[in-house]
Amino acid sequence: MGVLEGLKPERVFYYFEKICGIPHGSYNVQGISDYIVDVARSLDLEVRQDETLNVVIKKPASEGYGPSPVLMLQGHMDMVCVKDPGTDIDLEKEAIRLMVEDGFIHADHTSLGGDDGIAVAMGLALLEDDTIAHPPLEVVFTTQEEVGMDGALALDTSDLKASALLNLDSEAEGILTVGCAGGAALTCTIPAERESEQGRKLFLDISGLTGGHSGSEIDKERANANVLLGRLLFELERILPFALIDMAGGEKDNAIADGCKAQLLIRPEDLTAAMDCVSAFEKTIQNEYRVQDPGIRIKAEDLGEAACPVIKGKTLENIISLLFEAPYGVQAMSMDMKGLVETSLNLGILKSSEKSVCLTWSVRSCVASRKKLLLDRLTHLAKRLGGTVTIAGDYPEWPYNPDSRLCALIADLYEKQNGKKPAVETIHAGLECGILGKKMPGLDMVSIGPDILDIHTTKESLDTASVARTYELVLHVLKEFGKYCG
Repeated sequence: MGVLEGLKPERVFYYFEKICGIPHGSYNVQGISDYIVDVARSLDLEVRQDETLNVVIKKPASEGYGPSPVLMLQGHMDMVCVKDPGTDIDLEKEAIRLMVEDGFIHADHTSLGGDDGIAVAMGLALLEDDTIAHPPLEVVFTTQEEVGMDGALALDTSDLKASALLNLDSEAEGILTVGCAGGAALTCTIPAERESEQGRKLFLDISGLTGGHSGSEIDKERANANVLLGRLLFELERILPFALIDMAGGEKDNAIADGCKAQLLIRPEDLTAAMDCVSAFEKTIQNEYRVQDPGIRIKAEDLGEAACPVIKGKTLENIISLLFEAPYGVQAMSMDMKGLVETSLNLGILKSSEKSVCLTWSVRSCVASRKKLLLDRLTHLAKRLGGTVTIAGDYPEWPYNPDSRLCALIADLYEKQNGKKPAVETIHAGLECGILGKKMPGLDMVSIGPDILDIHTTKESLDTASVARTYELVLHVLKEFGKYCG
């Protein structure tokens, strides 16, 4: 018996458990992609799998449905794999260990993959059920969404006929998402020749920050450890000479860095001044972020005398200038939707190597020209300071369409189901809808999903009752789509 056996809707949770048994972190999706293809073929449905392992499945309208445009259902098959320290599991090879408690599904000390495994499970359950009323369907499952939306970017849409798209990659029931920001990742690499120096090693550790997702939490004014390191190095540079041994902060460009470390080489006689500067800086930052980041700690540790290769001189000045001068955080708020961040950037990754220092920003905006402006500003600054720039994962925004017939239909059906109106929102994070809408002009799009808490963490949990209500809503949308949107 499966862990999820008995939960309703049964076939949705059957497929969700099957999916959790197949490792499917980003870049490790061959298994889940092949499984989806096998299910489609077992149902005698038209299916194609491309080189990026995207899967497209087509199903004709149910018998007696009547004339109707084609509806696309879409989600992504890859998940973010994280685990608690010391957890004995290899998520590249082993199944997720599912647990059910108080109406929520979660995993045993790992991420769950409800984002976006539940979309795949719902899609497969719908495809196998010949008793439901539905229009012609194109069910699209993409890959590598969590690492730059590469699957959606590579998807060939030339054979797709859908006039509307129901995306199932949202994590809050009762919210209809109708727009999102576009984005790109910009990496600046500054070449750094090293020289061997003798001195005293000083270890800097910035920790205890709240962090978060740079799309959904950038407006919370949380501290970024990489940005704080730039400020700290600027303060130290004002009072004493030093050289850089190494630095590292953040792991993902779209995550607000919650920690950063660096090693400096200083003169022995400057140790007290350096330690005092770090202590004073910690007090300043703790006061600035006392509400949103009460756990910040900034410490310095004397590691003793050493001789090692270091970065110094003009190159170090340029690195500090880039860290200190580059814009960060919210740059503009939307004038169309109150409270929505329009444009922002996040310094998510900072790392040094033997011959360079690299900084990677996630840039977002729901206005294409302002996204370009930020990318141009960073490029200009980086090149002026001796760096080279690469831009990757550039994806378009999804503009809000106030005349969306699909949104009107779902809002009406949601209100009938729940006795209250849904919220209609755009988000600052990215969704594949922007890419698909660009490829298929005129596509009417809405994103929905059940309640999934703490995604991309080991605390991730999926509300089973919310899944049931969301699936019921999808069934209502399929039933009424032809009459409302035809």
